[in-house]
Amino acid sequence: MSAELTLGAEEELHLIDLDSWRLSASAPQLLTMLPSEGYGAELQRTTIETNTEVVQTLGGLRAELERLRSGVMDVAGPLGVGIASVGTAPHSEISDFELTPSHRFGAMQEKYRLLVDEQLICGFQVHVGVSDRDLAIQLAQRVAEHLPVLLALSASSPFWNGHDTGYASVRSLVWQRWPSAGATGPLASAAEYDELLADLIGSGVIADDGMAYFDIRPSSHAPTLELRVCDALPLVDDAVLIAGLFRAAVRSAEIDIENGVALQVRRAPVQRAALWQAARTGLSADLVGPGAHPQPITAADAVRGLVTNLRPVLEEFGDWPEVHELAENLLARGNSSNRQRHVFTRTGSLDDVVQHVVRETQSVGGRTL
Repeated sequence: MSAELTLGAEEELHLIDLDSWRLSASAPQLLTMLPSEGYGAELQRTTIETNTEVVQTLGGLRAELERLRSGVMDVAGPLGVGIASVGTAPHSEISDFELTPSHRFGAMQEKYRLLVDEQLICGFQVHVGVSDRDLAIQLAQRVAEHLPVLLALSASSPFWNGHDTGYASVRSLVWQRWPSAGATGPLASAAEYDELLADLIGSGVIADDGMAYFDIRPSSHAPTLELRVCDALPLVDDAVLIAGLFRAAVRSAEIDIENGVALQVRRAPVQRAALWQAARTGLSADLVGPGAHPQPITAADAVRGLVTNLRPVLEEFGDWPEVHELAENLLARGNSSNRQRHVFTRTGSLDDVVQHVVRETQSVGGRTL
């Protein structure tokens, strides 16, 4: 069975008080004014999650992301609240955490304590339609090698608890503390994946399959393969780029399966090192190169190499001109962590950095959404 290769995305948005530039615990109030279709609560009251409709094209995904952001802004703006689509809100501190009231979240806080209490992070998840779960497992194994480049492109969380961490994506480090985060290890079928989930749930460490926080997985609630490794992205252009590259990587892996190309899986410590390096430096230094025995490679070469390798399938989708242009634009201006640090170096003010990410999140092509 072939993959459907549709697109969808989930964005987690920090809510920002536009007077203090600190997090605003206004999600419960805002969600009463938003339709349940497309918007939902997250673990913390300072965040809203958006869920796009299923679309066929990058243009359709762009329109959905803009529509959903605009929906939040329409109800939040009159209350003096803005949105910031970044891995960590630059001015956030651990003491800002406020749990969304629910039985599930309360039980999670009691069980995981510090992991919940410090969960002031936001990610960007991309869904590509793959309803055949056995195929989804095979594709996940093959696409995993590309995840460090996608993480480096998305990195938007240099600041944590009020200071510069030295990382481009500290969100990744915070996220990896969860016991079910990271890689699944080698899997041959959906049955093996389900057995893995059953073992994790049976161990008592996680409550259900919704807590399988793997970097890439068959979705727990949709017939898709889900990318979960990326930081939230303030610029819609960059979110569209990530989605286009991920779908192309999935399609390329499907073609390899159809052509009988042997699977080559990097050893788990090498893959973990590659993801760590992407989180540490983003696009500012070398990344871990491709292959089972990788060498350092410049971030620009890693990005351009991925885009070039995926060109045949990007052309198949009609996405090549847009993805190529978006990738070159991102390399020219830097990822969000680069841009945030530039603002802080120039002004020395985290308030200015927060204003910067809010402005980027709430505008497209120089116009306010």
